[in-house]
Amino acid sequence: MSFSISDFSMDFFRLDGKVAIVTGGNTGLGQGYALGLAKAGADLFIVTYDTNWDETRELIEAEGRRVEFFQADLSVRESITKVVEKCMEVYGKIDILVNNAGTIRRAPLLEYKDEDWKAVLDINLNAVYYLSHEVAKVMAKQGSGKIINIASMLAFQGGKFVPSYTASKHGVAGITKAFANELADKNIQINAIAPGYIATANTAPIRADENRNAEILSRIPAGRWGHPYDVMGAVVFLASKASDYLNGHILAVDGGWLVR
Repeated sequence: MSFSISDFSMDFFRLDGKVAIVTGGNTGLGQGYALGLAKAGADLFIVTYDTNWDETRELIEAEGRRVEFFQADLSVRESITKVVEKCMEVYGKIDILVNNAGTIRRAPLLEYKDEDWKAVLDINLNAVYYLSHEVAKVMAKQGSGKIINIASMLAFQGGKFVPSYTASKHGVAGITKAFANELADKNIQINAIAPGYIATANTAPIRADENRNAEILSRIPAGRWGHPYDVMGAVVFLASKASDYLNGHILAVDGGWLVR
């Protein structure tokens, strides 16, 4: 189907009638992604490790959108199959997948434990692959879909004291590109968001450290920490028709951190 410039509409950014899976969508950045998609018109299927989801339910339902929650441990392969089966049972389709769930274990490299390496890779990388693989099968049958992975500044840099997290986020960037190469001709777009330093509960200890906070801010051209609302536009764009010709891209939302 061909389009001309005059065919473009702001409706390209709307997600009415779409169904989105968001992993780890009950808090922090995940909650921001889920709420952004809901504001654009999507219904949500949120996968969480715990049952702390009342606030997120209220926010999404206030937008007039439907939301279902599913508790699962994504480090367990069988749980991933159940996520897809349950979403299909509830909604009958999957239009958008946001692979947001993640974990981090900090320690000096020479003291890093094998179990910490494995725990982070299981959630941050293996779960992204397996869930994307399962969802892509559904999307291929539908003839369309959007997979949005969540990378990091450490998909570009090495960091310190987080070898497993850094490796996993480099892997997420690689998976994004590999899937894009194979699924683009099936009208499935796979891209990633790489958030910079965002003010969430997870970063509260860093922001409370006066010296570390000042060090970070001095590197960010925007001069401030990001907020969950700063990533909402990015996720809506990557989930919408407006990004149909964008594939395999890692979109940094970082206040300019990477270009400093």
